[in-house]
Amino acid sequence: MSAAQGSGAVDPRLVNEAAQWLARMHAGRFTEADALRWTQWRDQSPEHQRVWQSAEQLSARFGAVPPGVGMPVLGRRRMLANRRALLRTVALLLGAPSAAWIGYRAVPWQSLGAEYRTATGERRTIELADRSRVILNTSTAIDVLFDASQRLVRQRNGEILVDTAPDPNAGFQRPFLVDTPQGRLRALGTRFIVRVDEEAQRSRLVVLAGAVEVNPARASGAPVVVPAGRQIAFTADATSPLAPVAAGAESWTQGVLYAEEMRLADLLSEVGRYRSGVLRCDPVVAGLRVSGAFQLDDTDRILSVLAQTLPVRVDARTRYWVTVTAR
Repeated sequence: MSAAQGSGAVDPRLVNEAAQWLARMHAGRFTEADALRWTQWRDQSPEHQRVWQSAEQLSARFGAVPPGVGMPVLGRRRMLANRRALLRTVALLLGAPSAAWIGYRAVPWQSLGAEYRTATGERRTIELADRSRVILNTSTAIDVLFDASQRLVRQRNGEILVDTAPDPNAGFQRPFLVDTPQGRLRALGTRFIVRVDEEAQRSRLVVLAGAVEVNPARASGAPVVVPAGRQIAFTADATSPLAPVAAGAESWTQGVLYAEEMRLADLLSEVGRYRSGVLRCDPVVAGLRVSGAFQLDDTDRILSVLAQTLPVRVDARTRYWVTVTAR
């Protein structure tokens, strides 16, 4: 299958442009302004529309590539060159009638060069050198630094669950630390979740067992100790009041999104973290309440269930631009 079928030769420029739009959509940071520009590009001519239809069908069919085929872990100096090479590859495969489409799931730029990372919709479990365990949620990146004085996880973005183990270092107990862009966490024999909200420039800590000490990066006061069963949000300057841990806080580790009287807008915001492109909620239906357990590995199914059980419909311009509106 190719964009050339039934329409003669294809303008290579259009193929390259379609590949770049596809790359932006897969990157998970496709804005409303991007969507408007993409729509204008697609509707310029029937040929634009044919090329785009082929690109979308190929992407939907083949999805993500096996490990090692997609974008490699990059150093900062190589990032731009590799991105250009990736787009050239996408364009070549899109324009070649006999070529198999190699899809990919791009990762946020903060993840490039990270030691461990996940793509959109992916989860990954890592066992560290001290037998501690870290589970990475969707679109997450971390670096790990263990030395003679500390056990450190640098969380660049996303969400992790940490299950710490005793330090095996005989005679010296190194602290287990997690650094986020907003501050430092010190585990006190514990199990906890950390989520970085890049847009709000804050992190959220949920303590499931033990306790965790929170030190915002620019705060001058004493650290805040958060016990099991409590959660806290913090910026680089301050912490929020402690609050109870919400039901189902760790259900994502099993691929489940648990909702209890959750606003539809908030539910869709969570679902959007697990799919490429844009998932919007019409303000008219944003306040509808939703309860249930949803399988995160099939976000299309979640949208279908919502349309069947709520007075809403799912309007999809493409699989990358979806709006939930009133029925």
